Amino acid sequence: MLYDAHNHFQDQRLDAVRGEVMRMLPGLGVGEVVVDGSGEDDWEEVAQLAREHAWVRPSFGLHPWYVKERGAQWLEKLRDYLTEFPKAPVGEIGLDRWIENPDIEAQVECFRAQLELAVELDRAASIHCLRAWGLLEEQLRAARLPERGFLLHSYGGPVEMVPGFVKMGAYFSLSPYFGHARKAQQLATFAAVPLDRLLAETDAPDMRPPDELNPHPLMHEGQAINHPANLRVSYELLAKVRGMSVEELEARIEENYRRLFGEAKSGRFS
Repeated sequence: MLYDAHNHFQDQRLDAVRGEVMRMLPGLGVGEVVVDGSGEDDWEEVAQLAREHAWVRPSFGLHPWYVKERGAQWLEKLRDYLTEFPKAPVGEIGLDRWIENPDIEAQVECFRAQLELAVELDRAASIHCLRAWGLLEEQLRAARLPERGFLLHSYGGPVEMVPGFVKMGAYFSLSPYFGHARKAQQLATFAAVPLDRLLAETDAPDMRPPDELNPHPLMHEGQAINHPANLRVSYELLAKVRGMSVEELEARIEENYRRLFGEAKSGRFS
């Protein structure tokens, strides 16, 4: 079975094809997907997908792009969704200096609050980071971290930082976008990730593979987007960089996925 550790199936760009996609994925060998919310505006949509599909694991978090738009009760609302869905990780959260005029102080405040919630509820965290790797490492070292670990999704940080993140409990997921030639260095970084910390993702509808590796081309309003069925592309890229067969990798990734997101000591997860 294939496991998608990070995506955004609730995204409006998938509205026209979502029904078809949700029907086809189990037939393609997809065992479970983590659908990550980005803010108060889409948490209910994520929740509804999980209510309708047993193989959807919802995840709820405030993305750093949207911290300026948070409501006064955002953290309480987040806790409510995490309480309703005891299998849900905390994510997508993180730090981002790539966006225009980032409010780094607010990002750090929200990031730390959500990490603390993950610790309290014994949930994994799914972390986004762009142009803030040093700051992320600093914040992780200063914070209490989820005992089960955390995911650095679509990891694009320096290979030199991998061992330090591993010691803190990090897992690393690869998206189909790393198949682009300009991402060769980032793809090679995954050869340095311990095998027991590897995961795969689509980040659909973002992070589409290059055309020559794309078996499921998809358009939205004239723009190419990433089809959720491109999860196998991520597996194939990882298998190539690790010198393994896709079948060998499937077993290892399922084990890693279950370790991070699956069984909890309290027995709440299934």
